[in-house]
Amino acid sequence: MKNTRQTNINIHRDAWVEINISNLEHNICEIKKNIPEGVKLLGVVKADAYGHGAIMLAPTILASGIDMLGVASIDEGVDLRAAGINCEILVLGAVPVWAVESAVKNDLSISIFSSDHIKACEQTYKRTGIKPKVHIKLDTGMNRIGIRADEAVDFIKKIQSLDYIDLQGIFTHLAAAEELDKAQEQIKKWNYVIENSNTEGLLLHILNTAGSICYDVPNSNMRRVGISLYGLYPDFPDVEFRKPDLKQLISLKGRIVNIHIAKDGEGVSYCHTYTAKGDRKIATVPIGYADGVPRLLSNKIKGVVNGVEVPQVGNITMDQMMFDITGVEASCGDVITILDEKHSIDEWARILHTINYELTCRLKVRLPRVYTRGN
Repeated sequence: MKNTRQTNINIHRDAWVEINISNLEHNICEIKKNIPEGVKLLGVVKADAYGHGAIMLAPTILASGIDMLGVASIDEGVDLRAAGINCEILVLGAVPVWAVESAVKNDLSISIFSSDHIKACEQTYKRTGIKPKVHIKLDTGMNRIGIRADEAVDFIKKIQSLDYIDLQGIFTHLAAAEELDKAQEQIKKWNYVIENSNTEGLLLHILNTAGSICYDVPNSNMRRVGISLYGLYPDFPDVEFRKPDLKQLISLKGRIVNIHIAKDGEGVSYCHTYTAKGDRKIATVPIGYADGVPRLLSNKIKGVVNGVEVPQVGNITMDQMMFDITGVEASCGDVITILDEKHSIDEWARILHTINYELTCRLKVRLPRVYTRGN
């Protein structure tokens, strides 16, 4: 049985993304098998849950045993609050000092790592009477944001001495979890800071998805999982580990809106990068690069219609793409599936020499979401 719900949007086009909630629940169960008892989990739902729909998935993520959520910006946190999500939410990215008050008023924890952040927290407390909840971000080797590890012990002590800041955690981020030597160097810096600081009662988190599966860091009591929630794998280090059995949540589907014959020798789409060899039956689906399907996939991917695999042909255009359905019984209105667990986002990433994270985030521009449960 398949239960379906959809976002509050009027669908006036024959293209959509399907998100399988049962697969999300399955993935969280698999993730938890790698987590030591007593260690908390933060689910990363930034970038609209990597393009899957943060507001729609958050209740299931939390009900499945994730303790708190992580977002990239205050705006993402505010959107979750407006939707009634009342768990702890941490803004993982750099928060503008002028926006700290908004974070406090929306009960969001923020990442801090500078004297400017301290000053903004003090000013916010004076105006609101509410202590900003903060996690101190360490830079142990990412060189993106954070207080340097060799300055962190003093910074932590200073924050702990201030009565207008509610320090809740300390964290850092692995730059190359898939490279054992680099990861161990960051873990070494992390351990130094934690072992030379008073961390009683604090959430300590260093491990991301790959790190959570492959490493054990005793000086931590929370792990952050992102891409694995959505059934996709990061790069792993060459170490022994139990690989979780993940299931991709996302599918991409569209209905055939036109079928016609391209005669022998005729080109299809812009620049005629595909030429018909013999008469070919061509089906058009209203999905294009404006929907997040990269144009560089042109002539390189396949879809499935009525159980038959068919090649995409011609350049993918802004709003439409074509498939060669010669020999297939199909009519206008039939569904072509472009992405599913077999025709995966990982295959697209391999073709494009990129990562699956980037591609799921692209599929959020204007495609409506339909949320399903079951097969």
